[in-house]
Amino acid sequence: MTLEVLGMVGTKEGSESLGWRPGPVVDPAYLHRFAQAHELAGFDRVLIGYSASSPDGFAVAASVLHRTERLKVLIAHRPGFVQPTLVARKLATLDHLTGGGRVAIHHITGGSEQDQQRDGDYAEKDARYRRTGEFIEVLRRTLTSAEPFDHEGEFYRYTGAFSTVKPATPDGIPVYFGGQSDAAVETGARHTDVYMLFGEPLAATAERIALIRARAAELGRTVEFSLSTRPIVADTEDAAWARAREIYDQAVEVKSRAGTDDGWWGPRRRTTERNAVSSNRLQEHAAVQDVHDERLWFGITKLFGPTGNSTAPVGTPAQVAEALLKYYDLGVTRFLIRGFDPVNDVLRWGEDLVPLLRSGAAARAGTAAA
Repeated sequence: MTLEVLGMVGTKEGSESLGWRPGPVVDPAYLHRFAQAHELAGFDRVLIGYSASSPDGFAVAASVLHRTERLKVLIAHRPGFVQPTLVARKLATLDHLTGGGRVAIHHITGGSEQDQQRDGDYAEKDARYRRTGEFIEVLRRTLTSAEPFDHEGEFYRYTGAFSTVKPATPDGIPVYFGGQSDAAVETGARHTDVYMLFGEPLAATAERIALIRARAAELGRTVEFSLSTRPIVADTEDAAWARAREIYDQAVEVKSRAGTDDGWWGPRRRTTERNAVSSNRLQEHAAVQDVHDERLWFGITKLFGPTGNSTAPVGTPAQVAEALLKYYDLGVTRFLIRGFDPVNDVLRWGEDLVPLLRSGAAARAGTAAA
């Protein structure tokens, strides 16, 4: 199985443990340095995140692509705000303008009613997932159809829809997707190429993969899987756990200062209201114990509540690589890793963790082939 290593870039420096200091929301110099660090470290692709108050992901992606040579992007977006026919043309155009084969799209249906409503979306969750499925259906058809087509569905209606611009390579525009509710599983199994999962313990991840694979097989499809975590590495295991405790203490300080008049802000200033099953599942694991599977740490998960990707494998580079490769054994072929010290962590991982992940996956693939 081919391994893909993903990172995540932002337009402003910060994290749960560093906080976010005052300054411009879009810092081009930082964004370009962050993207170039991923390319230097050997990452394949970076995620451009989405929220109802964040900078536009397509513009950020274009900037990243034009400041790097081979790094690919994964543009997160929420179906329901832009027509799928238009999104298809935007993706295909960007694909051509940046060399071809470097653009993918990630569909997030929305885990916070509050954040959805900031952009005027009051649809209930199951309806949003049905809308996402129909969106992907129209998107794919727009990107591939050689003739104008009509479409009439629950959420979208078109007469003579067509795009003169198609993807620049035969591989097209890969479709990623995330979500863990029953409605999400149905949508992802039916429509996505890559199903993105948060870093749950191994047993829970195996259960989710089996469930999604089974439904996809019933639909005559196969789905690949991505796992998102926040590695903490150091030269020794003791030093790695000491670093985890340091990150936790810094995060407590950031949380205490968020919203004060000294200009700092942190996750407490952002919405904590979520109804995402995936985020809630992480909280359930965190309530049981702080560490699962020997080194998957839930300290930041517990501290900040249901804020998404927050679980951290802790150890030496070799230990963390082996911990992640156990997910590879379950069928995960893509790993999204981002740090609490964003740029420096990426550069460190390029020296050890990323090569170890690749060599470990290659060894496993060779053994399987033999």
